[in-house]
Amino acid sequence: MPALAICAAICASITPAASRAQDGPIVNGVQVAHLRAYRINPGDQLEIYVWGEERLQRTVKVLPDGTFSFPLAGQIDALNKLPRDIEHDITAGLKSQYRDNVPQVTVSVKEATGLQFSVSGKVKSPGTFTPGRYVNVLEALSMAGGPGDFANLSDVTILRKTGDRLTAIKVRLNDVLKGNPTGQDLSGLPVLESGDTVIVP
Repeated sequence: MPALAICAAICASITPAASRAQDGPIVNGVQVAHLRAYRINPGDQLEIYVWGEERLQRTVKVLPDGTFSFPLAGQIDALNKLPRDIEHDITAGLKSQYRDNVPQVTVSVKEATGLQFSVSGKVKSPGTFTPGRYVNVLEALSMAGGPGDFANLSDVTILRKTGDRLTAIKVRLNDVLKGNPTGQDLSGLPVLESGDTVIVP
């Protein structure tokens, strides 16, 4: 079976766990992962509602520095925060405007367009991808068309920038793509973060 077909088949079988953390309980020898909460990235579009205040209901886009402006609350730092964290920040920013309690603030992610990663090297369709959900490195490889000829899948690298530091995460995919992956192989696949670059040598 071609490598791309194997990759697609394996990805299909693990898609429900692709956006989950690897800290769930073990049932019948298989780890059951919990859903991974989505954290805000630059470029995401958020819908914000302040109940009973139509003038404060709007859609905002998170700027490249991870912030956005909201009326009466000022500049809000959203980078890597959960929607409920932003609700708290906006509520705190609005407190001075209300004599009593601030109306309930609701923040939801309208478009997760800020979650982007790149795949380069020996793949059939290298480029930048915006999946709208968390994916692991194997799914990223599938989105890039699968491995190209002579790709070295035992030495795939994920480059991740954290602040001013660049970290290289090594991943072995050759055993997984042989068609008989173990539960341990799949549970060890890193979930990509926004800004990651996957390099297939």
